[in-house]
Amino acid sequence: MASEPRSPRLAVLIDADNASAKIADGLFEEIAKIGEASVRRIYGDFSGTRSKAWADILAKHAIIPQQQFAYTTGKNASDITLVIDAMDLLHRGRIDGFCLVSSDSDFTRLAAHIREQGVDVYGFGERKTPESFRQACRRFIYTENLLPEAQSADARAAAKPLQSLSHAKRILTRIISEIDSEDGWVSLSYIGSQLANLASDFDPRTYGFRKLSELVRKIDTLELSQTESGHPRVRPRPAVKAKSGKSKK
Repeated sequence: MASEPRSPRLAVLIDADNASAKIADGLFEEIAKIGEASVRRIYGDFSGTRSKAWADILAKHAIIPQQQFAYTTGKNASDITLVIDAMDLLHRGRIDGFCLVSSDSDFTRLAAHIREQGVDVYGFGERKTPESFRQACRRFIYTENLLPEAQSADARAAAKPLQSLSHAKRILTRIISEIDSEDGWVSLSYIGSQLANLASDFDPRTYGFRKLSELVRKIDTLELSQTESGHPRVRPRPAVKAKSGKSKK
């Protein structure tokens, strides 16, 4: 009997100074969709009040703290230690992907270097995260979408989306228009893979929806259907032609 393929082994490296402890539950639920969080480390000065919230939940998620005392101001030893550990893990060759949890653009070069080595990088940070870091990752997830209040359907419906629907409309319309299809229909799964390649931070939750199909249904210029086998597909909605009436003499 053939054994099931093992989930990708992931190294989760958290910048405690640039990530809220409130995302912890949602963070590891999201990472579980990608693979196995084999390495779980967090970097910061846990002797201070700033990282105390993380210190209170380390045991719950089996996160190993990497204590860095702030001996001098302006010198971020935590960032340096995180980068050193990432390089060590990368060159050991036992990790299939990295989850970098930070909103700091200083990790842009680290993410780019890891991907140059053929290893995936998943970024987790706030909406304020600079585009350079977001685009350096294979996929970037906004941590606002991982907060407890963003998990329930009622809360999502009541909350204001992080981005407008018109923004999603522009991205989806552009991607669909660039896909060559004989009958105009494009599979939703293929659109999802293209989104991952062209817009690493695209996420239906950013627009207030749980799934991509729910988001597509709300865009008036797109039409969602299913194949005979039940797979969802999308195409631009055909324009409705106005009826031309003949003038009576």
